[in-house]
Amino acid sequence: MSVFMDLNLSFTAERSRLKSLIETAAHLGFSTVAINYVFEPAAKKKPEIPTPTPIKELIDELPVVQGRYRPIRVLNRLTVVMSDSSHFRPNAAEYRCFDLLSVQPTTEKLFHAACMIYDVDIICISVTEKLPFFFKRAPVNGAVDRGVVFEVSYSAAIRDSTRRRYTIANAVSLMESCKGKNVILSSAAEKPLELRGPYDITNLGLLFGLSDRDAKEAVSSTCRSVVLHAETRKSASGIVYTMKTCSESSSQQEAPPADSGEAPAAKRAKHHLTD
Repeated sequence: MSVFMDLNLSFTAERSRLKSLIETAAHLGFSTVAINYVFEPAAKKKPEIPTPTPIKELIDELPVVQGRYRPIRVLNRLTVVMSDSSHFRPNAAEYRCFDLLSVQPTTEKLFHAACMIYDVDIICISVTEKLPFFFKRAPVNGAVDRGVVFEVSYSAAIRDSTRRRYTIANAVSLMESCKGKNVILSSAAEKPLELRGPYDITNLGLLFGLSDRDAKEAVSSTCRSVVLHAETRKSASGIVYTMKTCSESSSQQEAPPADSGEAPAAKRAKHHLTD
């Protein structure tokens, strides 16, 4: 049985709506979802990178996935909308707080850098407007070789007919370059009504130009590869894993104990041996 994933549920400060999104995804059969925090740096000022809210604070009890009888898995994801190369900071400590890291380049130069250089998991394709550049096979193949995937979201096509044309046109253009490899389909849903089931999304993938096999993998095995790629990205060649907490420790480092008049343990042991 396939494990279906939706790696893009839009974050909202309204707790009840976010809870309803997660519950609907579990009811539709998604085993894993990702709460997406969108970060769009401004040109004049330097905004702070958002900090993910712990899942336990968003929902008291995770719903059970329909047909699998286990709680849904919820990840945190950061998407950086890039209009300048300085907007992506590879060594930013704030990035380590998120399970998945993605970028949405808005120019051809930034798209090339995202495919060939940036250490990310997902490259988002804009579906709200016509892309100002064409997809070239060299950077696209470079991203495929590095294990980076391309994401096409479908909720914008549900909201507006104009965006529906942009979604289909941009998706078809991408499929012609990548040949259906390393593509995931996600919702970017803001409301529960914008979510669709895995098999409905598979049919939508056929409209985008994916083969039947690639369309099924776009909501299952390719998504799993993204999660594994993210775990490897945080480690040294997948061997050593390090994790840094987002929030500062509430307690300061304890001061060394005051001198109680006793000799250090090493000297006491040495004195005991001498006696």
